[in-house]
Amino acid sequence: MVRIITDSVASIPADVAREAGIDIVTLYVNRDGTEYADASMDLDVFYADIYDMVDDIPTSSQPSQHTLEELFEASAKAGEEVLGIFISTGLSGTFDGAVRAARAVKSRNIDFACTLIDSTSCGYDEAWPVFDAVEARDAGAGLAGCTKAALAGMESTRFLFTPETLTFLQKGGRIGGAAALLGNLIQLSPVLTVRDGQATTLAKVRTRKKALDKIVQTFKADVEAYGLKRVMVHYIGDKNPAVAWAREVIEPLVGHAVDVLPVSPVIGLHVGPAVGIAYECARLLTGKITGSVTARAVAL
Repeated sequence: MVRIITDSVASIPADVAREAGIDIVTLYVNRDGTEYADASMDLDVFYADIYDMVDDIPTSSQPSQHTLEELFEASAKAGEEVLGIFISTGLSGTFDGAVRAARAVKSRNIDFACTLIDSTSCGYDEAWPVFDAVEARDAGAGLAGCTKAALAGMESTRFLFTPETLTFLQKGGRIGGAAALLGNLIQLSPVLTVRDGQATTLAKVRTRKKALDKIVQTFKADVEAYGLKRVMVHYIGDKNPAVAWAREVIEPLVGHAVDVLPVSPVIGLHVGPAVGIAYECARLLTGKITGSVTARAVAL
């Protein structure tokens, strides 16, 4: 039996995770002295006053070493193999903490088999490889087969998003103050993506409409070249623009209903209000991850 674990930044709803047999390790958001478990928050309620957070952006924290060790210890005692897929190491120390915890458990349980993967991403760009591993597990694959499926999934996904304003990125230190001021004045709307575990700019255009158009153009080109396996519309802040975009633009393109889900605030609060798309192609994409993807996995 392979136990599949991911973190709350993958943004998988609790009911979906339960049905798929995925264990979620929560990260935490700290606002005004109160700590919130990301996995159990009502994100729409939390995001309702996101604009009020820009001058005092909440902080986040990763799972404790003790929490991770308890999780792995339970699997070791039950004779389960573990596959853990976690948020990019370029965005959080969660993966490194999981590796330390798993090694500590392995030292006490010599037969414990565990592979941990740095997903190199977040949101459903992190979640799609988790679902690939679930499909492999449910088809009878062991740890090696589930790992192979997840790694292939990582090379087949893309996350594209555009922020409503550059102010949150500036306040969080992602861009300079002068660049944010100028960008907001001229209505600069970057299209952001995740490459090699880091957020990077795919394109810079004028106006948000042009940014959304660029996302659609990139999505269509990928689907034409690599096929489409699944797609999700993501948002940070107000859900309504994302729902409208999904219904009016994305669903007519793909020919079926598309789920619309919020991105974890662990990531979302560094970006600010935004709309985007996370999708998995039927074949491997080019340029998502450079170097060997197997280097992103640690087997114990």
